[in-house]
Amino acid sequence: MFQGNAIVGQSGGPTSVINSSLCGVVQGCFELGQNHPNSKIDKVFGMKYGVEGLMQGEIIDLGDVPPEDIEGLKRTPGSALGSCRHKVQESDFPVILEQLKKNNIRYYFLAGGNDTMDTICRVEKYCKSQGYDLRGLGVPKTVDNDLFATDHTPGFSSAGRYVAMSVKQAGVLARDMKRVDQFVIFQSVGRDAGWLAAASACAKVDPENAPHIILVPEIPFDFDKFVAKAQETLEKFGFVSVVCGEGIRDKDGVVVSSLDADGKKIDQEATLDKFGNQELGAMAGTSVAIALHKMLGKHLKRANGEPCRGEFQILESLPMCGADRATALDIEEAWQCGRRAVELALEGTSGVMVTMNRVSNDPYKIEYGTAPLDAVAVAAKPMPLEYVDAENLFVTKECLDHLRPLIGELPKYVKLF
Repeated sequence: MFQGNAIVGQSGGPTSVINSSLCGVVQGCFELGQNHPNSKIDKVFGMKYGVEGLMQGEIIDLGDVPPEDIEGLKRTPGSALGSCRHKVQESDFPVILEQLKKNNIRYYFLAGGNDTMDTICRVEKYCKSQGYDLRGLGVPKTVDNDLFATDHTPGFSSAGRYVAMSVKQAGVLARDMKRVDQFVIFQSVGRDAGWLAAASACAKVDPENAPHIILVPEIPFDFDKFVAKAQETLEKFGFVSVVCGEGIRDKDGVVVSSLDADGKKIDQEATLDKFGNQELGAMAGTSVAIALHKMLGKHLKRANGEPCRGEFQILESLPMCGADRATALDIEEAWQCGRRAVELALEGTSGVMVTMNRVSNDPYKIEYGTAPLDAVAVAAKPMPLEYVDAENLFVTKECLDHLRPLIGELPKYVKLF
């Protein structure tokens, strides 16, 4: 009989359903961990603020939390256990192992993205090298939808709907205010993948509606093509709606937030995060949306030759915690991923992340599977190039067919003329 305590944590940025995954893990441990023929879970702990909290001994007994509060996690935004962005160092492993031994933890669950999967993978391997048997399982999470080996990730569906709804509503405003402001730019998160920006296409019901232009990291930014497309759209509809991913770059790999109003690179030193990634958006003190705003403000012209006015929206973390726009599908799939991780651990599986594999679009159906943690940790999943219409700066029908079951039906608004 493999027996011990379980611990669960959350890492990286939140999603509106990461706590639903937490609920799935905790309920799975309590409901399944007592009755399995070969494995048993005694207590269930939560690590406060991820692996940082674990190393400092900051854990809580989730058995002391009322069952109704555990159930309420399904619709609670943020990261209920607290999060961190700590990159585990070699010197951390003995400290982690000491805490695991101290609390007799044999089941280790973390919800997160690529860096989180790397953490679980390394912790599990270190424990094995020290003769400590630990079952480590990853629960997928990211609004960016860029985790390798899974059709999509819990959190993306709700964040995608948030983006689509925001672009749709801002597009109605822009259409009605086009005598005042002629363009609007919406910036989504997504360092290397354009899934969230692409989700905005679900808002479009006819050529006039927003969005008109979608810029994603998978396709190099072309200043001349962008300005020409914006001008063409302005002349056709009287306003332009642009959606951009925060990580778009030009053909030389320069992030667009580092370009001036003429599309030329501005000399400035890049700031890096703990994982060596270039800081983007507000963290870098600039943004793609502002850069694009400057470009259109200078080069977009009205019929009388006057320059255009415009505005921009940068939501940063709001789509990550918009519980009011969380989809029922996302809540359920996030919960199922958490529960499935427990089932796998009790079966003796370790070193994998739970995945979702699409069986069909219509009717929408998925199956749950697994992927090795070391494969997920080092690979990202950009949008397939067949999903991107590079010529028209938009997405393809194949992309929309993939996204619509996840985003769900959007409201229809009245137009008087």
